[in-house]
Amino acid sequence: MSNHPLVPELLVNDFQRSLRFYTTVLGFVVDYDRPESKFAMLSIEGSQIMINERNGSWETGAFEYPLGRGINLQIGISTIAPLLINLKNNNIVLYQEPEEVWYRKGNAEVGHLEFLVQDPDGYLLRFAQSLGERETV
Repeated sequence: MSNHPLVPELLVNDFQRSLRFYTTVLGFVVDYDRPESKFAMLSIEGSQIMINERNGSWETGAFEYPLGRGINLQIGISTIAPLLINLKNNNIVLYQEPEEVWYRKGNAEVGHLEFLVQDPDGYLLRFAQSLGERETV
């Protein structure tokens, strides 16, 4: 898979724990990795993310849980149902339960069925299933 123009790289405290969470629980696949650097490029349905165990580089402030304050990463997937089942089976508590939301886009609205979950370091992930577009009233 080729890199997209914007691919977030998340510094994590424990590479193996994060890799297990992203692959086993969330269903990401490893596109490539550098185990010696504790780095992996991951993808799910066309979305990409990088995880890298912290090594003192690129830390702009205190590295305290939850990481990524003020940002959530929206990840579009075809259906959220299997992911919700896997999260429940792994005893992962959702940050926000699934809900149907509609966002204005010009003269229309774009719909999602979405929920939020935090990864082991507290990064906020928003998984969104498209509900299509509708005209605004």
